[in-house]
Amino acid sequence: MSHELRVGVIGFGWMGQAHSRSYRALPSRFGDRDITPVLAAVCDPVEERRAEALANFGFAEAHADWRDLIARDDLDIIDITAPNGMHRDLAVAAAESGKHVFCEKPVGLTLADTAAIEAAARQAGVVSGCGYNYRWTPLVQHLKTLIDEGRLGALTHYRGRFFSMYGRDRLGLLSWRFKQDEAGYGSLLDLMCHAVDMALHLAGPITRLTATKETFVKQRPLPKPGEGTHYDRGAPGDPTGPVTNEDYVGALVEFAGGARGTLEVDRSIFGPQSAMAFELNGERGAASWDHETLNQMDLYLPEESPADGYQRVLAGDWLPHHGNFVPGYGNSLGYEDLKGIEAAEFCTAVAEGRPFEPGFGAALRVARVLDAMIRSFDSGGWEDVDLSEPGQDSAGHDSAGHDGAGHDSDGGST
Repeated sequence: MSHELRVGVIGFGWMGQAHSRSYRALPSRFGDRDITPVLAAVCDPVEERRAEALANFGFAEAHADWRDLIARDDLDIIDITAPNGMHRDLAVAAAESGKHVFCEKPVGLTLADTAAIEAAARQAGVVSGCGYNYRWTPLVQHLKTLIDEGRLGALTHYRGRFFSMYGRDRLGLLSWRFKQDEAGYGSLLDLMCHAVDMALHLAGPITRLTATKETFVKQRPLPKPGEGTHYDRGAPGDPTGPVTNEDYVGALVEFAGGARGTLEVDRSIFGPQSAMAFELNGERGAASWDHETLNQMDLYLPEESPADGYQRVLAGDWLPHHGNFVPGYGNSLGYEDLKGIEAAEFCTAVAEGRPFEPGFGAALRVARVLDAMIRSFDSGGWEDVDLSEPGQDSAGHDSAGHDGAGHDSDGGST
């Protein structure tokens, strides 16, 4: 039976375009699933982006106001790639309209935002999805299977990081990303959420942590008319303004399974380009992976190899999903291929009427770890992570996401 799914995309910047390409390519990449996404409508406040969507991506209609798109009765999926500060309003409205919702990470600026979004989707009974796409890397999926089968033994150590280059230029303009009142926290929301999701995915729940943050680039050139993205550049001597959120976050973490670890992220570091990476060790094996070389993994399974140490494993069509893009061994996938896998899995879940993982429940688990980091910034000590299930909170949180620590939808810790 063929499943046609009509999609509305809100936000048509780079990420919205990546999502749209993934939906368009799904029938040719995953033809055996017999799913056909239809790009029915797009919303973006920028006229040029709306024109691009209509002319080159095949969207049927375009809207300037997101309310007009969500109000349509001919959509199955709302896909949200708008700025983080809009996530709560958009995702809650989409869920309440009865549509399935995919939202890019971090699914809101605060724990309260994420909890409200998760509750809205759960109460509406819609399928939800979150853009933690690195876990869809075929080698990472393979490693997850090895861990679940016990091939590495109980995990003892986990070191996760995401070192990105986008803020290292000291003359990069003071865009919204570097402002607490517009973006919320900086590398915590943009990068640490990915590092945390991967840690939870592979090593299990984090029970407690202690964290620190720092802003290394404290001033940036002010934008001129027509500028304003973090890729635009000022000149020496230009007027500057203060950076009000953090470049760096580091944390010591304890896992429920007994492992100990570290998580580190930085947007202003020199050297790495997009090092979303981890190393983990178990009682019978170990693994190391870096998104910069996403088609290879260092794997140590001493019971299965005569080598005493890591062996390099190359990706290939022996792995899940890899053969949908390229055949053979050593032929590489790229970032957007991970988004393509993500789109295929989400649409399949919608067509089959079952939950998708990672959904908004996974986003809430990440948000609770980030919230513990925020509390640790303030206390300077160890903080516990709320491990209760969504809708069954036992630590003072209600389903709308309020808690006794003073966190709510309009900011961080009070």
